[in-house]
Amino acid sequence: MIKQIKTDQEWRESLSGEAYEVTRCGGTERAFSGEYWDCKDPGTYHCAGCDAALFSHEHKYDSGSGWPSYFQALSPNTITEIKDTSHGMLRTEVQCAACDSHLGHLFPDGPAPTGMRYCINSLSLTLKPEVK
Repeated sequence: MIKQIKTDQEWRESLSGEAYEVTRCGGTERAFSGEYWDCKDPGTYHCAGCDAALFSHEHKYDSGSGWPSYFQALSPNTITEIKDTSHGMLRTEVQCAACDSHLGHLFPDGPAPTGMRYCINSLSLTLKPEVK
């Protein structure tokens, strides 16, 4: 995977202010406020920062959390997992492997077959509809 490298100014110019806050500063959108939390449209979810394909609608499920949730990524190579000790908690941050954009967090409380929940901010994603 080729790393996408941009200056801070290039990131600011290519993302909305809200998407910049989430993807480049590790922010979190409010639960039940994002574009994709309850979206059921078929397609592939791409990184809003670099357009890397990250998640499939086939792996998406309603976690009740208010954020888009997936039980697996398209490939283990598309995401990076990082230990996050912010806010007095121990969590696993999920970043895009291609551009290091903050996507959300990974929790071990998801459904079968993986038991994992990738809890992802809508602002870090772009849905590309399935072409039939």
